[in-house]
Amino acid sequence: MHRVVGGLIAGLLLLAAPLAMAAESPAEQISGFRLKHGEGRVVRDATLDRIAMAQARAMAEKDDLSHDALGPFNKRVAPAGAGRAAENIAYGYDNFEKTLGQWIDSSGHRKNLLLHDASRVGIASAKNASGKRTYWAMVIAGDYEPKRGKGKKDTEPLVAVKRETAPASKPKSSNCHIKLLGLCI
Repeated sequence: MHRVVGGLIAGLLLLAAPLAMAAESPAEQISGFRLKHGEGRVVRDATLDRIAMAQARAMAEKDDLSHDALGPFNKRVAPAGAGRAAENIAYGYDNFEKTLGQWIDSSGHRKNLLLHDASRVGIASAKNASGKRTYWAMVIAGDYEPKRGKGKKDTEPLVAVKRETAPASKPKSSNCHIKLLGLCI
């Protein structure tokens, strides 16, 4: 009797395992992939979700898979305040697991999923007018600037956000006569 009950429980656990995996949120699925490859977890971010949703909707409205459907990525992602960010887009699958698999199998998309020091992610999908095609957008970001101290606006970055496509800024003038190991003398 104990063997029968034990066997039934083991069988139910095996059946439940795929269901538990399917129940993982997109951020948990991305985090699981990242952890397997030496990178940290990511959490959903409302600002990145809005950026991804705007992109997914723009692609669906135009029925066109394009990173520029709503304008240049660096301008669209600027409100997130991240130092580094990447975007993956896709169409075709109705569920995130299959879309994630498609990205994992593509070297460029895989590189974005493994963006070093990323901590936040936004994910969205939208259907085209016919409802037959689902467009996906994912924005992953990291290198966020710390918040300012008391009396300062929390929304202002301490320094300009670094972007790979941004031109190098001019060095600020300083009253330093000698700069040694970051100390001004």
